[in-house]
Amino acid sequence: MTPQEPPQPLISALGLDVGHKRIGVAGCDRTGLIATGITTVERTSFARDVEQIQNIVNERQVQILVIGLPYSMDGSLGFQARQVQKFAKRLAKALQLPMEYVDERLTSFQAEQMLIAENRSPSRHKGLIDRKAASLILQQWLDTRRANFHRSVLALEY
Repeated sequence: MTPQEPPQPLISALGLDVGHKRIGVAGCDRTGLIATGITTVERTSFARDVEQIQNIVNERQVQILVIGLPYSMDGSLGFQARQVQKFAKRLAKALQLPMEYVDERLTSFQAEQMLIAENRSPSRHKGLIDRKAASLILQQWLDTRRANFHRSVLALEY
C-alpha cells in the first residue's frame, strides 16, 4: 500500500496581461488546474483600472496576482517590462495582494495563433487576444506551481 499524496492547497489566482491600452484578465478554478480568460479591462485611469480589477478580486476571492512580464528576446527587461513592473507594484499595493511575475514572451503571439486556428481575425479580436494571453500566463504559473509541489512531495518521501 502506498501512502496517499497530500492534496495541493486550494488557490485562487488572477493572471494579468498588462498592456498600454488593455489588461487581459484570467482566473483559475480553486484546484489550480485550469486557467481561463475572464475579461479584458479597457484602461482609462489607474483608479478605474484598480476598481474594475478589485471587483473581480472580491468576486473570485483572489489570493495572488500573476503578472506577465514582457522580457526582451535576449532576456533583458526593456522599457515595456519596466512599465509593467511599475503598474504591477502599484496595483498589488492598492489591492493589498501578493504578486508574482511570469515570463510572458510570445504569449500574445501564441494567443494570436490560437485565434487564427479558430478562423478568427486577430485584428478584430484584440480583447480576446489579451484574455487568451492572460490565461497562458496564468496556466504557465499554475503548471510550474504544481510541478514544484509534486517535486517537494517526492523529496519528502525519501
